[in-house]
Amino acid sequence: MRRLRPDRPPTVRELLASGRSFSFEFFPPKTDQGARNLWRTVRELEPLHPAFVSVTYGAGGGTRDKTVDIVERIATDTTLTPVAHFTAVDHSQAELRQLIGRFASVGVRNILAVRGDPPGDPMGEWVKHPDGVEYAADLVRMIRSYGDFSVGVAAFPYKHPRSPDVESDTRHFVAKCRAGADYAISQMFFRAEDFFRLRDRVDAAGCDIPIIPGIMPVTQLSTIDRSEQLSGAPFPAEVRARFEAVGDDPEAVRRLGIEHAAELCGELLDQGVPGIHFITFNKSTATREVYGLLDGAGYGAKGSVPPMTA
Repeated sequence: MRRLRPDRPPTVRELLASGRSFSFEFFPPKTDQGARNLWRTVRELEPLHPAFVSVTYGAGGGTRDKTVDIVERIATDTTLTPVAHFTAVDHSQAELRQLIGRFASVGVRNILAVRGDPPGDPMGEWVKHPDGVEYAADLVRMIRSYGDFSVGVAAFPYKHPRSPDVESDTRHFVAKCRAGADYAISQMFFRAEDFFRLRDRVDAAGCDIPIIPGIMPVTQLSTIDRSEQLSGAPFPAEVRARFEAVGDDPEAVRRLGIEHAAELCGELLDQGVPGIHFITFNKSTATREVYGLLDGAGYGAKGSVPPMTA
C-alpha cells in the first residue's frame, strides 16, 4: 500500500539545516533472497525515522537499473527519503540526463554524485565515456543544471585511492563543493581523529559544506580486511589490537564492534558532526544496536528501536 508522503519531499540540504541527521546506506542485492533481506531491513529501520537513506550504485553502473528501481520504490512505497547514488562510469551524457529525469519523475530530489570505479577492477585505469563526463565535479554541475536537486559528494578521510597525495585530494574535494555540492558523506573509517583531520583540511581550504561521517560497525574479524579493501585505507593498528585480543570469541568480537561504533559515533557527535551515516550492508541488527546505545546516551536519535529479528 502506498503511504502518505509530503507533496514536496525534503532535500538533504534542508534536513541538515533542521538539525542532526541519522541516515542509512543500502546496496542493490544480487539475488531474490537478497532482495527479501533488503526490504525486511528497510521495514525494520523505517521506525527509527532516519533523515534519509541512500542506495549505492555498482562499479561501471553494474547495478544501475536495480539502484533506480529500489530508489523509486522507497520514494513511492515508504515514508523514507531516498538518496540515489549516481556515477559517471560508462555513461554518456544523454544516459545521465535520462536517469536524472527518471528520478525527478518519482519525486526523488536527492542524488549522491561520485565518479565511480571502473568495472571489473576498481583500481584499474579509469576511462571516460566518449560522450560522458570526466570528474565528479562535472557530474555535480550537470545534476544541478537539470532541476531543484540537492547533490552530495564523497569525502575520503585518508584520501581517495587514486589521489597521489592529500593535498591534491583536498583540491578535488573543494572543486566538487564549488561545482554545487550541498554536503558530503565520508568513506568509512574507524578512528575519530582521522575524520577530524579531513574536516580540518577541507575547512582550511575554504570549503564549509557539512561532511557526514560514514560508520560501519565491525561485527567479525573478517570485516576488518574487507573494510580495508572497500576504503583503501589501513585499519588503525590500535583498534585492530582491541579486536584481535578477543578474536577467539566471535560473540565478544561482535559486542566490541557495537561498543566501538557507539563510542566512535559519540566522539564524533560531541565534536559537532552534522550526523551519522550508517553503512548497513542490508542488515539491520548491528545498526539498530548502535542506534539504541546512542539513543540511550542522549544523542538525539528520534525513533523507537523495534524488536530484533535479524
